[in-house]
Amino acid sequence: MTSRPMASLLAAIAMTGLPAPAAAQTVAELQQQIDALKAQVQALIAAQSGAPATALATPPPPPVMPPPVAVAAAPAAAPVRTAAALAAPKKPKPWYDRITVRGYTQLRLNEIVSGDRDAPAGRSSLRSVHDAGLTDANNFSFRRIRLVFAGDLGDHAAFSFQPDFATAVSNQSVGERREGFAQLRDAYVDLFLNDAKSIRLRFGQSKVPFGWENLQSSSNRLTLDRSDAINAGIPSERDIGVVGYVTPPAVQAVWDRLEKDGQKLFGNYGAFGLGLYNGQGVNRTERNNDLLTVAMATWPFALDGLGDGFGGQVLELGGAAYRNRVQPEIRAGGVSARSYLDERIGLHAILYPQPLGFQAEWSWGRGPEYVVDTARIETRPASGGYVQTMLRVRRSPLGALMPYARWQRYRGGWKAATNAPRLETNELELGVEFQPVRPLELTLAYARMRRREADERLAGRAEGSVIRTQLQWNY
Repeated sequence: MTSRPMASLLAAIAMTGLPAPAAAQTVAELQQQIDALKAQVQALIAAQSGAPATALATPPPPPVMPPPVAVAAAPAAAPVRTAAALAAPKKPKPWYDRITVRGYTQLRLNEIVSGDRDAPAGRSSLRSVHDAGLTDANNFSFRRIRLVFAGDLGDHAAFSFQPDFATAVSNQSVGERREGFAQLRDAYVDLFLNDAKSIRLRFGQSKVPFGWENLQSSSNRLTLDRSDAINAGIPSERDIGVVGYVTPPAVQAVWDRLEKDGQKLFGNYGAFGLGLYNGQGVNRTERNNDLLTVAMATWPFALDGLGDGFGGQVLELGGAAYRNRVQPEIRAGGVSARSYLDERIGLHAILYPQPLGFQAEWSWGRGPEYVVDTARIETRPASGGYVQTMLRVRRSPLGALMPYARWQRYRGGWKAATNAPRLETNELELGVEFQPVRPLELTLAYARMRRREADERLAGRAEGSVIRTQLQWNY
């Protein structure tokens, strides 16, 4: 049997003893112990294979154990440096690796199919303050050509710069209009006041937080144009100033969920905003020593807890208000000699489509308006808004699509135009947005309009039907 030789082998090893710590022995002494162990192993193997017993009669002498030697305590070993510690300090990314570039282009075709394509002298034609391509003689036009440069300046600072290359300039050649000029839209820096980046201050030219639809990017908006009533408060949506935004984590979590689901959000302008701006309008020189003050609040409510029929539904409610004094441009040249009170309050409600959704905004206030009876600009009431419904179809033979319907109404001045003319707008728009592939969006719309043209010299309201088409590509 093999158990006895193996037991003898283990006993021999135990009797020999384990080697002393290497720190107390020389190489020669360790080699001597190894040779003795080899001799014992060979003898045990020979006995197991039937060799004469005399082979074990005179076992090799046990190894001579060195006398104990007092060894001074070795100094503590230096800590081993890891590869990461030996690596060179991490260099910050160069500036060009911290910048992202994105943008979009909108190509449009408008066709007035019935109604007041043109009108006699002194009467309004069918036109829109939002799209200069809506005329009786136009075909294709670029509505927007945007590039957005954005990036981090550090752990607590970020910037954004956005020009638009679809701006027109008038009075170039014997009064003719020229297209394709660049204009500044956004130029601001964000300073984050905490590590979570939920509290920030924004300095520079940026959007004024009034109107949910105003804050939503035109690349994300379902309808082709913003409504007259909401946009009349802050035409072109921007100004120079400073604004603070706060976004609680609970709100950010809901918005993140909606964004992941592909919903058309208004952009993260915070759940609460408070700002100060010049107040004269985008790319216009400040004309008085007064500031536009604005406050905004919005909150998304997840409705999942109301039952199975509300799974994934989110209802967002909020409002905003601003106060300002503005000096409109006048037909005689320059701006008005006096400033006019300009203040509004607005409310909004959005039920995100799952698959059916609703959206509505309304505003009330007062601002500058040219009064024909007195032949001068006065502070007059202004009110209006819109109601919209949409249906989200995630998959179809034509790709994702979203049909919509919107009705809007506005009565009040348009301070961005010369002499702040009065607008009287009623409009019903029916349309559908197709997304055959992710970078492309095609929108087809029909609008029944009744509008007063933005010119105080023209009387009455024009009425008619318009077919509108827009192709947008994102990059």
